[in-house]
Amino acid sequence: MKYIVTLNGKNYEVDVDELNEAIVTNVTDAAPAPAVPAAPTAPQSANTPAPAVSGTGTPVKAPMPGTVLKINAEAGQKVNEGDVIIILEAMKMENEIVAPVSGTLNQLTVQKGAAVATDDILAFIG
Repeated sequence: MKYIVTLNGKNYEVDVDELNEAIVTNVTDAAPAPAVPAAPTAPQSANTPAPAVSGTGTPVKAPMPGTVLKINAEAGQKVNEGDVIIILEAMKMENEIVAPVSGTLNQLTVQKGAAVATDDILAFIG
C-alpha cells in the first residue's frame, strides 16, 4: 500500500508491504496548507479582566490570578505594613495579600468572590 505522509513541509511517499516494512520511495515539497479563516471574535465574558482601576495612594496588586476569598479590612481603616488585608485563593491555596505600606486603606477595588488576574489592583493605601 502507498501512503503520502507530510512532515515538516515535505511530502513522503511511503510503500508499506505485508511484512510491515516501510520504504520511502519519493520525497517532494508539500503544497502550502490552505488558509484557515479567522475565528469570529467572541463577546466579552464574565471572566474578561475588568478595565484599569484608578485611585490615590499605593496600589495593592494581585501577585497571581485567583478569587478573592476574604477581605480583612475596610475602606477608611488604618493598616500597618505587613497586615493581611485580603485572602486570595489560587490553585486551591489561600494566599495572604499584605499591605505593602502603612497608612489608611483609601479604596477597595474588589469584593469577596471576585476573580482577579495577575497585577490587578485590589486596593489603594494612602
